[in-house]
Amino acid sequence: MASEKKVPVNTITRDLCEFAEPTGNIYETVVILSKRSNQIAMAEKKELMEYLEAVKTDHDTMEEVVENREQIDISKRFERRPKPALRAISEFEDNQIYYEVIKENE
Repeated sequence: MASEKKVPVNTITRDLCEFAEPTGNIYETVVILSKRSNQIAMAEKKELMEYLEAVKTDHDTMEEVVENREQIDISKRFERRPKPALRAISEFEDNQIYYEVIKENE
């Protein structure tokens, strides 16, 4: 994704009223952010496993040391990414998350 916005890797103090504004309820906003964060985390986990599978071998040799270095490099690259919750917040602030609030009939 070449056009990705730079997401901060550290937490930032935010105004709760601004978070509640799009949904009208801070708790609904938290649920939306939580669900999106879980989606991002699962996608990252799947991507990480695919990368690690690509460098995995079934036999034990001296190449195992090189393989482990590749695995370590891949893992470090994923660790440097912004946390899923921070990415979800950034997407929410940029109106990139689609959500629908279903109201129960009274």
